[in-house]
Amino acid sequence: MKIGLVLCPGFQPVCFGAVAAFDVANKQAGKKLYDMRVLSEGGGLVASSSALQVMTEAFDDAPYDTLIVAAGLEIPTSSPGLVRLLRAAAGDARRVAAICLGSFILGDAGLLNGRRATTHWRYAQTLQERFPSCQVEMDKIYIADGPIWTSAGMTAGTDLVVGLIERDHGVEVARSVAKGMVMYHRRSGGQSQHSTLLDLGTNEDRVQRALNFARQNLAQSLTIEDLAEAACLSPRQFTRLFRAETGTTPAKAVEALRVEAAKLMLEQSRLPIEVIAREVGFANRERMRLAFARLLGEVPRAIRNDAGPLAAL
Repeated sequence: MKIGLVLCPGFQPVCFGAVAAFDVANKQAGKKLYDMRVLSEGGGLVASSSALQVMTEAFDDAPYDTLIVAAGLEIPTSSPGLVRLLRAAAGDARRVAAICLGSFILGDAGLLNGRRATTHWRYAQTLQERFPSCQVEMDKIYIADGPIWTSAGMTAGTDLVVGLIERDHGVEVARSVAKGMVMYHRRSGGQSQHSTLLDLGTNEDRVQRALNFARQNLAQSLTIEDLAEAACLSPRQFTRLFRAETGTTPAKAVEALRVEAAKLMLEQSRLPIEVIAREVGFANRERMRLAFARLLGEVPRAIRNDAGPLAAL
């Protein structure tokens, strides 16, 4: 399968980390599953956002199985020539994808019209305003809507590429590629762009220790005494410090961690909902349902149904 990585001036070099997944797939298969080409509108050297220059081939009307557009840290300006080339090539390509802000270029080429898409959460509203016929979903790692694939932030591009590989060669190959790249876990497209631990972020080591302990032991009861012991504080000291550092209570933080873990399991496994509820520490399915409705505005069954086959491991 011929893959074209289309670089825009000022592109982020991290995009090469994403497409490296194709190389890993080739290596593990022992044959060339993917033929990578690096393209730009006119060919030649293209400078990245960090001044790294990359030699590219000229983007012409040659057929590609998959085209992936890579941009930089700012909303790109689409040249008329690139838009024309991309629009023409999309008619022949099986898939067209964009990493992060490359989605704006797909939009300028008219490829997002009537489709679902995502981009970095900071620019999702702008994408929606610029392309009102597109349904922008800011809280997704990546979205595959027919032949059009879009990812959130730069590192989510790797998740998107592993998703492409899964679509081509199945779950086992995708899992093997993720392991080969030492990915923490293979995130599904439906997973949130946000992390509970990041939202609760603190510079206080004792609070961080307690949060890490909680995440690693969600199936336990996780009382204030348990968390305080992990932080090496008395329960009263811990409660006071935790609220000062995070702006919330330990109980609410633990609930958020449990919801996040359960959501990932709903998206990436076929375990029964009752089993997931026990695995993450909810007393029963109903308590988990109420927590989901309170924190996410959705119930577990709806999240599982939205995840689709790509999310299943």
